[in-house]
Amino acid sequence: MLALLLALGSSLAYGCADFLGGLGARKAHVLRTVMIAAPASLAVELLLWPLLGASFSAGALGWGAASGVASAAAFAMLYRTLAIGPMNVLSPVTALVSAALPVGVGLMQGEHLGAAGLVGLPLALAAVVLVSAGHGAGVARPSRTALLLAFGAGAAIALQLVFLHQAPSDSGVAPLIVGRAVSSAITLAAAGLLRRRLGSERPAYAMSATAGVLDSLANLMFLLAVRSGDLTVVAVITALYPAGTVLLARGVLAERIHRGQLVGLGTAAVAVGLLALT
Repeated sequence: MLALLLALGSSLAYGCADFLGGLGARKAHVLRTVMIAAPASLAVELLLWPLLGASFSAGALGWGAASGVASAAAFAMLYRTLAIGPMNVLSPVTALVSAALPVGVGLMQGEHLGAAGLVGLPLALAAVVLVSAGHGAGVARPSRTALLLAFGAGAAIALQLVFLHQAPSDSGVAPLIVGRAVSSAITLAAAGLLRRRLGSERPAYAMSATAGVLDSLANLMFLLAVRSGDLTVVAVITALYPAGTVLLARGVLAERIHRGQLVGLGTAAVAVGLLALT
C-alpha cells in the first residue's frame, strides 16, 4: 500500500511538473525553461541529502548516470515528437511504451501479481492511453519518423525508471543527484551549442523553478516506491501522470476534458483499487 501511495504521488507530481513546464515553454524556448528547472531540481535533491542520506557507491554512480542520460534523451525526443504531431496519436504511444517496458522488466525479474493485479494491470495500461489521448484531428496520420520518435521517447522514459530501480537500495538519494547532475550538464551543453536559436524571450522563472522542484519530488517518490514495492505495479501507476496534467489544464486553463479522457480517469481509479488489493 505504501508503494502504491508513493507511486500515485509520483504520478501527480510528474503531471503537475509537465503542466508547469509546458506553460513555461510557451513563454520562451523550452531549453530556457529547462535551464531554470534543472538547477532547481538538483538543489532540492542536494537539500534532501542530509535528510535521506546518500551513498555514492559504484552502483549508485553508474545507474544514476545512466538514468540521467536516459532522462536527457527522453526530454529531447518527447518534445520533438510532440512538435511534429499529431499529439492525439503520439502521446498515447509514448505513455504506453513508458509504462509497458518497466512492467516487462519487472515480470522478467520474477515479480508476480495476484488475481486482482492481473486484472488491474491491463486496465491501468488502458487508462494510460485513454488519459493521455487528446482531442485532435482523428484522421491525421503520423509519419514514420514521428512514430519512431514516440517509441524512442517512451523507451527513454522507461529506461530512466528502470535504471533508478536498479540502483542499490541503500544508496539513498545518490542516484537522483548523479542522474540530475548528468542530465543538467547535457541540457546546458545543448543550450550552449544552440544559444543562437534560443531567442531573446525571458523564461517564466518561478513557474520553471516550481516545475523542476516537482519533477525532483516525483523522482524521489518513484525511487522510494520501487524500493518498497514491485516495479511492475509502481511503473504503470506512475505512467498515469497525464491525468494530473489533464485535471490542471481543466482547472487552470478551462480546457475541456473529453469523453475518452473521462473514461480513462474512471478506468484509472478502478485499476488503482485493484492493484491496491494485489
